[in-house]
Amino acid sequence: MMKLLCGITLLTIAVAHYVYIPLPEQISEPWKLMLLDATFRGAVWMGDVAHWMGLSHSVRVINSAIIGFESLVPITNNEIRVEDTLFDGVSVRVYHPNGKKEGELRRAVVFIHGGGWALGAPKLGSYDSLCRQMAADLDAVVVNVDYRMAPDVHFPVPYDDCVKAAKHFLSVETLEKYSVDPERVAVCGDSAGGNLAAAVAQRIGIDDNISVKFKLQVLIYPVLQALDFNTASYQQNQNVPILYRKLMARFWLEYLGADPDLIHSLLMNNHTALDQSLVSSTRAKLDWTTLLSKRMIKHFKPVVPVTGSPNLLKEVPAFLDARAAPLLADEDVLRMVPRAFILTGEHDVLRDDGIMYARRLEQAGVSVTNDHFEDGFHGCVSVAFWPLHFSVGIRAVQNYIAWLQENL
Repeated sequence: MMKLLCGITLLTIAVAHYVYIPLPEQISEPWKLMLLDATFRGAVWMGDVAHWMGLSHSVRVINSAIIGFESLVPITNNEIRVEDTLFDGVSVRVYHPNGKKEGELRRAVVFIHGGGWALGAPKLGSYDSLCRQMAADLDAVVVNVDYRMAPDVHFPVPYDDCVKAAKHFLSVETLEKYSVDPERVAVCGDSAGGNLAAAVAQRIGIDDNISVKFKLQVLIYPVLQALDFNTASYQQNQNVPILYRKLMARFWLEYLGADPDLIHSLLMNNHTALDQSLVSSTRAKLDWTTLLSKRMIKHFKPVVPVTGSPNLLKEVPAFLDARAAPLLADEDVLRMVPRAFILTGEHDVLRDDGIMYARRLEQAGVSVTNDHFEDGFHGCVSVAFWPLHFSVGIRAVQNYIAWLQENL
């Protein structure tokens, strides 16, 4: 009996040691986040082991685990009718609210899911629940874009898929088919989906061949640049779950089809060192010392090496491509995008990406609502529908749907 008790005690201590990580005092429901993070770290570890052993790509293992968890999320708003179809060859799921009157035109939302351009099950679990809720609360047609993901494809394929789906939906014929008001269509995305939504909004905005434009864009803690992995928020939140700084760099390299061994150069900002002439013209577009408030900057200092990796930007030119990094778009492009709602969380490495983009849009004359959550963390919107039910996620979903309700 004594050995059993000792064994249980040691196991409990080991589990507690694995689960517990120090978190900021202001973060929402820290113990729930610790449990979520411990589970996700376990999936990442299994993926890395499988990859090292040559059994499977790490992303596939991680995604299998995520799909398993998402399958536990109960379906909500069962009255919403769903239709799985193709828009110009791109898989989408269309959500139809009930009760439309004859001849009535509805508003619509094109939704693009996150997951580092590599993870997620858009037709299952939290994203399915989110789209159902938007359709029900907004009485709107919602299009959930199931773009192809890494490691099967790399940039620009996911971007191209989202552009194709958006252009197809914005065509006069498709809008008429779904009884959608062409003056009331928004594009929305979270994290990597926010990246794609911003890029799609830019592309649609400048395309003179597209007569119907998005009225609004909603970007939920978007990832918008890969030139500075040492912004104030990257430094402040580099060890805050569930999106660690190193993991975000891994996602970028996978998305761009780059050598994963470049991660150390990225984390040191070697690709944007002072001797890198290719990046000189873009520095002002992500100069967080001028684009962020002093409250956000705090005591953090820019990391700009004097010398760096001379061939990195030549080997991976997509780092400088605004289709991959919308924050780098020129002002004449930003001037053409729709009014924006940008949601950011204080305890998120991507906080500054969203805030810098908000400031650049405002400088270009675009109206922006920046809804900032002091207790927010990356991924809080997705887990609003999980059994853990983070309060900050529920509030975030309510806020952005309310904004769409008022403005779309």
